[in-house]
Amino acid sequence: MQIIHAVEHRRHAGRVEMNAGRLVPCFETPQRVEIVLRHVDDAKLGPIVAPRDFGLAPLERVHDPLYLSFLATAHSEWRATHGDCDALPFSWPVPGLNRIRPAAIEGRLGYYSFAADTPITGGTWSAARHGAWCALTGAEALTAGERLVFSLSRPPGHHAARALFGGYCFLNNAAIAAQYLRDGGAARVAVLDVDYHHGNGTQEIFYDRADVLYVSLHSDPVMEFPFFLGHADEIGAGPGEGFNLNLPLPRGTGWPDYSAALTTALTRIRDFGADALILSFGADTFRGDPISRFLLDHNDFSRMGAAIGAIGLPTLVVLEGGYAVEDLGINTVNLLSAMQQ
Repeated sequence: MQIIHAVEHRRHAGRVEMNAGRLVPCFETPQRVEIVLRHVDDAKLGPIVAPRDFGLAPLERVHDPLYLSFLATAHSEWRATHGDCDALPFSWPVPGLNRIRPAAIEGRLGYYSFAADTPITGGTWSAARHGAWCALTGAEALTAGERLVFSLSRPPGHHAARALFGGYCFLNNAAIAAQYLRDGGAARVAVLDVDYHHGNGTQEIFYDRADVLYVSLHSDPVMEFPFFLGHADEIGAGPGEGFNLNLPLPRGTGWPDYSAALTTALTRIRDFGADALILSFGADTFRGDPISRFLLDHNDFSRMGAAIGAIGLPTLVVLEGGYAVEDLGINTVNLLSAMQQ
């Protein structure tokens, strides 16, 4: 197994996020990746390599070029007016308002976001690019014959839509990798998302397509972020109808019910006939996660990994959420070790 890691992820270190009406220290921190890196290294799961620079072209296959330009300059524009502090959105073009792209950076922060939990810092654009290149380097390794690759991407990505950031995500690493595999000749790619929160961005990107199947197990958005996508009746549109499967689960879900939903998800992926699998792996389904409410234990991640590995597809695992930081390393190693067997 190759493990792809970029030290540049450390450059994105937000100070505060808006959570439940308060500005609090960010849950999504550089320490998350450092802990996982230490655990996978100690477990000797495979060589750790740096990503290569893919430029912007593969990112533009998924994201709006104007959005990418915004990310590249947002903090410098913000700093020119507000000083060296994190940039956070605070006004959004909700239904009933005109969706006009503002000239002011304060307006464009809202135009290109859907949540106030995701600060942009001076190093965000560099970290996000390198996180996407980690996923692309992993996808490239699959095309070269690797069967299992772990891309230690950070910031996470599955909430990032074609031209929206939020939920700690700026670039959709899993979607960028899936598109790269399609462009490289894979006829069908499946994305399995096991993060606690629904990957609204990945769904949006592939919702009207039949060549990329998106399957997600997540907490019911009636009660949990991102609230406005992730319901069971969202099955795709146009050519993509039937190629989007959401399996929302209630708060307090433990392994027996989670396992049943995972079996449903894997059956759908087998039936799809995918050439490769992208696993959006969030370990915030762990019972000790500070912002999530599932009840999976350490050994359940081994069970999850064994079940996913058993379908036998070349698989790229891309890191998403997980905020019980010490346990994130344990749960990641348990998943990957079981997938290797």
